[in-house]
Amino acid sequence: MPLDWEAVKRRYGDGAQVPTVAGGKTLDVTGADDEAIYIRGGRLWTATLERRRLELAAELIERGELSRSPVAFVEEYHERIAPERGTSVAHVLKDFGFID
Repeated sequence: MPLDWEAVKRRYGDGAQVPTVAGGKTLDVTGADDEAIYIRGGRLWTATLERRRLELAAELIERGELSRSPVAFVEEYHERIAPERGTSVAHVLKDFGFID
């Protein structure tokens, strides 16, 4: 099943705290729109998780081309999709059931 972007916008559109893959901490999502999910790391940084990359990652997981294991997924995401924010992407995809 592909990543349902309308569900992403409903869940994260007004911001959310997403549990991390290791548990105990959360990812601070500040919003989501048609193009991306926006995240913040305290007062130090902000970042954008692009929709096209998230959808591609979910598709590759579903096809068995990326691992469902968080650690392996992050490594593979960095190699195949983008060299940054793999851990944040893993948190989001775990929240949607793509990562174990």
